[in-house]
Amino acid sequence: MINIAIDGPSGAGKSTVAKALAKELHFVYVDTGAMYRAIGLYVRNHGIAKDDTDAVIAALEHISVALDYAEDGSQLVLLNGVNVSAAIRENEISLYASTVSKIPAVRARLLTLQREMAASHNVIMDGRDIGTVVLPDAQLKVFLFASPEARADRRTKELLEKGQQVDYQTILAEINARDEQDRTRAVSPAIPADDAVMLDNSALDIAGTVAAIRGLLTERNLI
Repeated sequence: MINIAIDGPSGAGKSTVAKALAKELHFVYVDTGAMYRAIGLYVRNHGIAKDDTDAVIAALEHISVALDYAEDGSQLVLLNGVNVSAAIRENEISLYASTVSKIPAVRARLLTLQREMAASHNVIMDGRDIGTVVLPDAQLKVFLFASPEARADRRTKELLEKGQQVDYQTILAEINARDEQDRTRAVSPAIPADDAVMLDNSALDIAGTVAAIRGLLTERNLI
């Protein structure tokens, strides 16, 4: 099986790029961040403080997260059997996801599912620690990043297009806060794997980023 790991900070375009590339190559796309968002959504909706580790761990026995695919190939995120693909994209859920993902029990719960998918399919998996922890033997590891300002601009436009009322400065502050959380967490920090290819897409659009990664795959004779 061919496994491609795409890591990087929030707003770098990992999910959009991975989806596009997976569709082009007929690979299975696995959005690990969506899994953590689903747990964050459950925590938020049940009035659990995102930093109450004991309460989050206790809630895990009541949480089932699964991935499914619609007829058009798009990924669906199921939380206890309910499609929450749209709800997990609320901006508030980003911070819940970042906080609960620091809990070892949460990561262990999802790690098995992620590795099982990679063992049975050609996959493109994106997240924060795919190349370092989840798929350390992936044939290609890419650390995709962009400046905080570029990412905040993209995120603001994305949310506005969805009809959400957001403020650029607020989004920028949240991105910087999440970057700090992800970099400094004790468990699986969001740092590049030693053998990852660093790809700055601050000045690239989605098509340009996809083309750059496709070029890396061609160079390695993976496609």
